[in-house]
Amino acid sequence: MLYLAEVQKQKGGLLSGGGKTELKLLACQRTDQNWSTVSEEVIGGEDASKLNDGALVLAELNPNRQVQRIQEAGRPLVNILQNFSRQLEKFKLKEDEIDQWKESLTFQAQELNRREMEMEARLEQLQNMEDELQQLEQQKQEVDTSRGEIERLQTEIERNRQELEGAWEHLRGEQRRLEERQADLQQGTVLDEEQSRVMSELLDRLSSRTPATETVTQHLQLAFELVEKQQAILTPHWEQLQQQKTAIAQQQEEVERLSQILSDRQNASQTGQNSLVQQTAQLQVSTAELNSKQEYIQILKEQLRNQEDLYQQIHTLAATSGDVVIGRQVDVEALQKMPLEELQKIVQDLQHKLEIDASFVHDQEQELKYKQEAIEELQNKINQASDHEQINLQMELTDENDLYQMLNSSLVGQRRNMLQHQKFLKQHQNVLLRRQGHTVTDEQEGNQINLEPILLQIETQRQQYSQEIQKLEREIEQMRAGIELAQGMIDNQTHDLEEKQQELKAIEENLLSLRTATAQCCGRVNLYEEALQPIQDSLDSLRQKLQGIGESLDRFQETSAHQLQAIAQMRQTLQSLISQPELLVS
Repeated sequence: MLYLAEVQKQKGGLLSGGGKTELKLLACQRTDQNWSTVSEEVIGGEDASKLNDGALVLAELNPNRQVQRIQEAGRPLVNILQNFSRQLEKFKLKEDEIDQWKESLTFQAQELNRREMEMEARLEQLQNMEDELQQLEQQKQEVDTSRGEIERLQTEIERNRQELEGAWEHLRGEQRRLEERQADLQQGTVLDEEQSRVMSELLDRLSSRTPATETVTQHLQLAFELVEKQQAILTPHWEQLQQQKTAIAQQQEEVERLSQILSDRQNASQTGQNSLVQQTAQLQVSTAELNSKQEYIQILKEQLRNQEDLYQQIHTLAATSGDVVIGRQVDVEALQKMPLEELQKIVQDLQHKLEIDASFVHDQEQELKYKQEAIEELQNKINQASDHEQINLQMELTDENDLYQMLNSSLVGQRRNMLQHQKFLKQHQNVLLRRQGHTVTDEQEGNQINLEPILLQIETQRQQYSQEIQKLEREIEQMRAGIELAQGMIDNQTHDLEEKQQELKAIEENLLSLRTATAQCCGRVNLYEEALQPIQDSLDSLRQKLQGIGESLDRFQETSAHQLQAIAQMRQTLQSLISQPELLVS
């Protein structure tokens, strides 16, 4: 099982053997992405003696709690943190998508509620208008009834007028006869008693035939009141009709305003889309340039690896050949003068240090082998995985390759140091064997070849490649940052355009709904006006007829007053004749 541990060293010299190295376990790996803390258990860790105190390592323990393998935890922790950051970014994107869906659903729910309320209000308006139409139908029936009553009154007045004209005609005839009688009286002719009686009866009968207009006046007044009552009922409907016309005008203004807003938003959306297309094209150019530089840096890295391999091969040649030397040389004269016990101690220390280096190099080579197997396994999974799974597996493969390259680079220097330590130890051992009286025949000091200048030239080229690679990596990092920034801007613009498209869709739906509502209101108003106008025309016509009847009645009353006055004068004249008996014939 894999543990995260901290290296703890007790005080003491490294060569004296007084120091002790231990590992304090901090966390345990449960799954690939799951770590949990453990009790701070301390176990022996001599394999980590070459590491500094407080260093973090990854230790693999067997069931007996013994250390099987140790590696530095720096790079694996970076990978774990990177994976954790990627997971956080994925969760953040998912949360943003969920929030967008929530906002969209909330907006749709609000829009549905608003439309439902509008439909309920329209249904209520339609119901009110149906009730008002029924009331108008009833009022129309009442107006028709009043019109029949008025026509009956007109017929009665016409009949009375005809009777009055007949009475007037009879009166004028009697008046002519009376005038003839007066002319006869002036000529000496007088009325007898019977004629006087007949004349008086005619005058009484003419007075009684004068029609009374009080009943007609009352009916006419009632008809006027009924017309005004109907007009009072119609007036609120006309006011409501005018209000609805005003509301329709406002709705039409709102339709025009929304139409202008929609046109402006569509133009802005088209401009944004054009800008997005240009930015996307520029991003593709930058991505192509980035890929080109990445290919070039891969070539440089391949050259650098070749130089490192050459460097390693030269070191290997120097380690396996006694005629080739590299780096520092042993001061043989100083070793010859050194006490034998001290020289033996130095040889033992160098041998112990070489064993530690060899063990560490062996562990690193095993780790490198495991990484190579993991890379091959991931490559096989990628070849068999679907497109969606290949993305995550490709990211894991990239991380494993980076870790493999880091381990391989560090192992190159460790191998070189180990070979130098081997050569250095071999030189000390040769001096020790000579001082102990043994014969050493494997070294030819005078014929040795120093490869240090060649290594320096290779190292110079390696540095040049490294500097060029670092420069390209900085440029690539800047380009990646620029591409990420541009991609972020494109994503933001795409998101803004999507929101604007949704707003445009909402505005279009609102505009269509408002146009439909305006058209429906116009239809209702026209129907309402078509229903009200005939009733209003009938009332106006009826009012005009009633006013004409009233004027005729006034003239009739005036004529009746003149008639009564004439009858009274005739009665006085007849009475004056009757009061002169000398004028009457016995």
